[in-house]
Amino acid sequence: MADTSDTRTPAQIEADIKHRRDVLAETLDEIGVRLHPKTIVGDAKAKVVSNVDRTLGRAYVGVNRVVSDVKGQFVDHKGAPRLERIVPVAVVAVGLVGLLALGSRRRKG
Repeated sequence: MADTSDTRTPAQIEADIKHRRDVLAETLDEIGVRLHPKTIVGDAKAKVVSNVDRTLGRAYVGVNRVVSDVKGQFVDHKGAPRLERIVPVAVVAVGLVGLLALGSRRRKG
């Protein structure tokens, strides 16, 4: 059989009960704050913002890498333009603009 005798005084028992009530009240307050709709919405918003920031950061790094790669095709390591690559691209671009202009004139006329 278990020993059911309690050697605490009534004052000690009351103090223990008060302490346990205080701890329980703090726990219930914390649960109430965590389950409050504003807290839940705020946490959800924070997660979304974090995910968007992370995604935008990755996109920025990816775009920056592509821009650097393209720049590397038209500029040498010293920063001088590579005319052997720029001139053909410029000729193609001018040709496309000319074709677009011709096409729009034919539709109007």
